[in-house]
Amino acid sequence: MNEPVILCIEDDADIRRFLRSTLTANGMQTLEAANGKEGLQLASSRSPDVILLDLGLPDMDGMDIIRQVRDWGATPIVVLSARDRERDKVAALEQGADDYLTKPFSAAELIARLRVALRHTGRRVSDAEFVFDRGGLFIDNAARRVTLDGAEVRLTPIEYKLLLTLARHADKVLPHSTLLAEVWGRHGQDTQTYLRIHTQHLREKLKDDPLNPRFIVTEPGIGYRLKG
Repeated sequence: MNEPVILCIEDDADIRRFLRSTLTANGMQTLEAANGKEGLQLASSRSPDVILLDLGLPDMDGMDIIRQVRDWGATPIVVLSARDRERDKVAALEQGADDYLTKPFSAAELIARLRVALRHTGRRVSDAEFVFDRGGLFIDNAARRVTLDGAEVRLTPIEYKLLLTLARHADKVLPHSTLLAEVWGRHGQDTQTYLRIHTQHLREKLKDDPLNPRFIVTEPGIGYRLKG
């Protein structure tokens, strides 16, 4: 009953079989959709823990699915795509994807990425009672709730983990490498582009001007600091 549920939106039947066998062997349940319309329906009705999404679907572009999911939810989205150009990866991340795997990929890499995504949906025991309340920004980690000047802020799991990491070390400069390791785990060394894009998204949601920051300060060439 406690197995995580992974929604696989993929039109290739062979890849769906590979995903099904790999996920099942690693203690995960699967939901499957062969097109975007069915995938969106399952995403809204079944509330999966993570969405695995192919960008090249027969009825709609995967980018549209990312946008629609992000309009109403923060479910982690891991893109699976044959598109290996950096601009495609950046575009997916900018739309709200959390991670990007280029086909072909190994079962081990897929499971590692999924486990990172699943960790972002939960809470570490050591962080359970953490509260941050400064300058109009309030974080209640026990409730996984963020407010700005009293208004609730909806964050994706990656954005939340990034903000929580900065808040736990408020007023300290966190190097890029530290943030990558904390937020993306052992794959962090490959995701500096992810860090830049998700920090940009976080700033937008906190209405934070990078040129005159209220919260997140860029330390050029080093990393970021949250004002305490």
